[in-house]
Amino acid sequence: MQAKEVALLAVDYALDKKGMDLLLLDVQGLSSLTDYLLLVSGRSDRQVQAIAENIRTEFKQHHNLLPLAIEGMDQGRWILLDYGEIMVHVFQQPVRKFYDLEGLWSEAPEVELAQTAEQ
Repeated sequence: MQAKEVALLAVDYALDKKGMDLLLLDVQGLSSLTDYLLLVSGRSDRQVQAIAENIRTEFKQHHNLLPLAIEGMDQGRWILLDYGEIMVHVFQQPVRKFYDLEGLWSEAPEVELAQTAEQ
């Protein structure tokens, strides 16, 4: 599977748990760590955990794809799922606003998403 395909699947899996304000950034050429960053917000620690767990579970069950690392699952404020070519950041909204990854990666082109969830 290509990195962009993996990233778009992660978008779908985040939307399954009602992830909000999804933003997929193409950081190829800007980062040596990854090709895509997916930023997702949840309303509570439980929802943030559910979104991250759904992404992890769906990739494992349907694509035999395991993350290289997971950080923050216990707290549920900011969870990072590192799949190498794609990194998924699931935040509570105030934490996302505070760290402003959108601003940090403002040079990265945004991948257009056909979203059905509320923004």
